[in-house]
Amino acid sequence: MRCFEHQTWPIRAVRQYRIALAAAVLVAFTAQAQDLGVIGPVYPIAEPSLLEVILAKLRDAEATGALAKLHRDALTSITRGIENPAPIAKITKTSRARSFYFDPSIVVPAAITDADGKVLIAPGTRVNPLDTVSMSKQLLFIDARDAAQVGRAKALVDERGGKVKVILTGGSYLELMRRWKRPVFFDQQGQLTDKLGIRHVPSLVTQEGKRLRIDELL
Repeated sequence: MRCFEHQTWPIRAVRQYRIALAAAVLVAFTAQAQDLGVIGPVYPIAEPSLLEVILAKLRDAEATGALAKLHRDALTSITRGIENPAPIAKITKTSRARSFYFDPSIVVPAAITDADGKVLIAPGTRVNPLDTVSMSKQLLFIDARDAAQVGRAKALVDERGGKVKVILTGGSYLELMRRWKRPVFFDQQGQLTDKLGIRHVPSLVTQEGKRLRIDELL
């Protein structure tokens, strides 16, 4: 028993000594850390406002004339886009005359009701708009970049007394309007030609009974 106590006492003493030494070192370090003083000038930590940075860049751009140039370039780009819309891709000049038909019928996905909630057309009903309305004008699709197509369109419009609506797949509709003194349209993003299945111009769309006839003209 004495032998065990004789062996354990130094271990306890070493542990206590280590704890005391660590505490002393920690106290000394804390005291030094609190008494460092001011080594150099102190500046507040601040980040510039993003809005201030943007405004500063705008002021610089305005002073150098870069802002005015950017404004002019933007207006030029917008005007060019209006005057000359991007031509519809994959629409080419007719190389072989052909005729085909388009059925404008649709299947009503949901019930159509009146103001009182009465069902006028049940869902799933096949409806053809040509049953109730007729085309007031024929549709003539042309590429105004081709002088021959423009000349043919003008002759057809004059021949049919203005009963033809000209729709461009390329070229400037505004320039053509100024020349003809009559409305000219542009097939935005090729929505009409895509729906009707038109791949070549000039193409004339007319009504034939309850269908639309499309003639791709030479």
